Amino acid sequence: MQILDIKAQTKSMIDDLKAICTNYGLGNASSEYKIITEVFLYKFLNDKFIHEARQVIPKYKQMSAAEVEAALSAMPEDDYELMLMDFSASTARLKKDHYISYLFNHKNQENFYKMLDNTLVDIANYNIDIFSVQTGGQSKIRLFDALSQFVIEQEKKDGFCRAIIDKLANCSFDSVFSQKYDFFADIFEYLIKDYNKDFGKYAEYYTPHTIASIIAKIMVPDGVQNVTVYDPAAGSGTLVLALAHEIGEENCTI
Repeated sequence: MQILDIKAQTKSMIDDLKAICTNYGLGNASSEYKIITEVFLYKFLNDKFIHEARQVIPKYKQMSAAEVEAALSAMPEDDYELMLMDFSASTARLKKDHYISYLFNHKNQENFYKMLDNTLVDIANYNIDIFSVQTGGQSKIRLFDALSQFVIEQEKKDGFCRAIIDKLANCSFDSVFSQKYDFFADIFEYLIKDYNKDFGKYAEYYTPHTIASIIAKIMVPDGVQNVTVYDPAAGSGTLVLALAHEIGEENCTI
């Protein structure tokens, strides 16, 4: 999959998620940005998990994403736990009932919104030791909160969550991880143009992805390794990620 195709697919999904938010009374609400970024993060973790499984189990490399998920779901629990031990630390661990495909196959059950909410919270808690942000008070901010809380009308919660799962299940990003594509730089830039179009106050807080890539190529000498990248003014993290990609993630910390 080419980068331009990935960008188009990313923006198309953002537009679809924004349409869902609008249909359920959340268009341009303060919660819309949080919903879209958390949904993308869930998709990112799910598809990264599939990509990692392909690296660990060679026979999966020729399978589609759906076929890999089916094979993982059928795997004996002991084998599944052994496989997880071979995963890199940069990949969040998922249980079999965390998969998007699992939720999609159970979307018609009553109170489906509770299943989606519980899945996201369980993923966050299952990975909290590595995938969380620690505050100055030493408490940990987890990856996800319940999504359905933003839909006020109880009878609409299931429809909202089903619509989200439908969008996530109908595409796959797992083939792009070897290309070091920064999903969230594009998501941030694409969303910020709408949410701040009348103010422009965020222009000084993030570096556009194309500019960050140019800066990284200028700054990074050939053969650099064992270095630390520090950006005290990091906002979206686009620049430090571009530098890490240019240096090689195995040769630096950020």
